[in-house]
Amino acid sequence: MGYLIIVALIQAFSFNLIGQYLAGQVDSYFAVLARVVLAAAVFLPLTRWRQVEPRFMRSMLLIGALQYGITYVCLYLSFRVLTVPEVLLFTVLTPLHVTLIEDALNRRFNPWALLAALVAVAGAAVIRFDSISGDFFIGFLLLQLANFTYAAGQVLYRHLVARHPSDLPHYRRFGYFYLGALLIALPGFVLFGNAEHLPSTGTQWLVLAFLGLVPTALGLYWWNKGACLVPGATLAVMNNLHVPVGLVLNLLIWNQNAPLGRLLLGGAVILASVWMSRLGQRAGDVRTG
Repeated sequence: MGYLIIVALIQAFSFNLIGQYLAGQVDSYFAVLARVVLAAAVFLPLTRWRQVEPRFMRSMLLIGALQYGITYVCLYLSFRVLTVPEVLLFTVLTPLHVTLIEDALNRRFNPWALLAALVAVAGAAVIRFDSISGDFFIGFLLLQLANFTYAAGQVLYRHLVARHPSDLPHYRRFGYFYLGALLIALPGFVLFGNAEHLPSTGTQWLVLAFLGLVPTALGLYWWNKGACLVPGATLAVMNNLHVPVGLVLNLLIWNQNAPLGRLLLGGAVILASVWMSRLGQRAGDVRTG
């Protein structure tokens, strides 16, 4: 669990860095690409290219495309229309997606999860009830796609490592993850990026370097490795640890004028939706036990 705790704290800090120094200033597609290039530069020299099953390689490419490529493109785009506290709160729903994906892989249907999703949407509306717009809900939906692909990546990695055990340490087979991420990030920048909005200050370049080397390289590696060492229920809960830490940092340092009352009320409703999902999962486990 130590890996997951460390990464959650790193994520809490990283969300605020993105919102304060990159969002709306640096092209989103370039930021995603720069981060994965730096992470790939760390792991590819360590990667074992022989004696690794082709099916494992292909699966890792898919996981990287999902958990980093699609996730972070959607995350950066959401910052265009959402505040940092809103982004943090809406990522609370990642455990719901973990539950849905685990149920799908185990061929189970959980109606509680669907009800929880509706409650979560209501919580989002509470946070912005005074200025709900189409852009706001687009941002919310972008984050739910990011939550889904991030959850899918970690769940699939757990299953993949279990199906393909190896004497090699995790980092010797993790470089394929970043190649998969590049399959999304590079075409995304080529097709949709804006070269006129590259980093223009030393601070922005330093922030990108930190995000690439720490949360993207070490963070994603440690998170996926840690995900293989804990039960699924623990993994789902740990997906939310970054939220309170990130909110405290943002509200105390960068966003002291945020509508705290609405954030707390809407956040409580969203947390209730996660609780409902977990309640339904426990009820399903009892029935099938």
